[in-house]
Amino acid sequence: MTTYMQGAAVAALSVAIATPAMAEEWNVSVWGKRRAFTEHVERLAELVSEKTDGEFTMNISYGGLSKNTENLDGISIGAFEMAQFCAGYHEDKNPTITVLELPFLGVRNLEEEVAVSNAVYAHPAVQEDLARWNAKLLMTSPMPQYNIVGTGEPRASVEDFSGMRVRATGGLGDAFKAVGAVPTSVPSNEAYNAMEANVVDTVAFAQHAHLSFRTIDQASWWTENLNPGTVNCPIVANIDAYEGLSPEHKEALDSSIDESIQHYLDNYQTNVLAKWDTILGEKNVEKVTYTDEELAGFREATKGIAEKWIEDKSAQGIPAQELYDLVDAKLKELHGM
Repeated sequence: MTTYMQGAAVAALSVAIATPAMAEEWNVSVWGKRRAFTEHVERLAELVSEKTDGEFTMNISYGGLSKNTENLDGISIGAFEMAQFCAGYHEDKNPTITVLELPFLGVRNLEEEVAVSNAVYAHPAVQEDLARWNAKLLMTSPMPQYNIVGTGEPRASVEDFSGMRVRATGGLGDAFKAVGAVPTSVPSNEAYNAMEANVVDTVAFAQHAHLSFRTIDQASWWTENLNPGTVNCPIVANIDAYEGLSPEHKEALDSSIDESIQHYLDNYQTNVLAKWDTILGEKNVEKVTYTDEELAGFREATKGIAEKWIEDKSAQGIPAQELYDLVDAKLKELHGM
């Protein structure tokens, strides 16, 4: 009997050694098409697969799993394991991170956008907020300030924005409303058609989106330095799926995030920002440059938005002042103040 048991143990050990680690396959919901805005997701999938010898793979779907405005809902029910969404799509579902969408915060570049997003994402109240949707924040999708392209005569002053119909969401929409414009939350992939059909006069996007969604093809002018704000678009994982990863696979995922973000930044600089002026020239798009006085007028008109955000969110039990101060402190640190 002893010999039999020893033999059985050896056989079992041999099977265990010969059996490969359990394969892990995640479905990832994004939208549109592969572009600068999704390059960190693509790179993350590559790195995770490389580090696990193909045992942990990610299938990235561009609109095949969910509408972009419903990705957080899909995460909450486990319809897929990872997704990208933008806070402005549904402020009520993610109120804490909308602090990053307030206008004229003073973010100067993509690196600063990453830094302030990381600071906010790490706050316990923000993590608790997203956990209501069974979502774990992994990384941001840093975007430049949402300057606008428009049709017709350029809107060269604060007064010119009165009555202007603009595609803008979240805090950015509030900012334009404060200067008399009429914001609408047309989905990003419908922005071109909205301009073509004269539903909107202008569209507020980062440069890559103006290219990807072809709104630049409709434009006659571009606001070079308005810099009213941007949207915040996290990448999240379903908490159950994340916690269910093996230690090796979890380490592969976690250790790949910083490199994926750096890949995004490098790619954006090379393939979008460095070429933007050339594209404007090729398409004969006029640059609209605002004076310091005009920009001061925009800031004055929108200064109450942050105050109202703090008041409203505080009434919901959110540490709004703390989150706003966190962003302000981080930016002062980055600016050497």
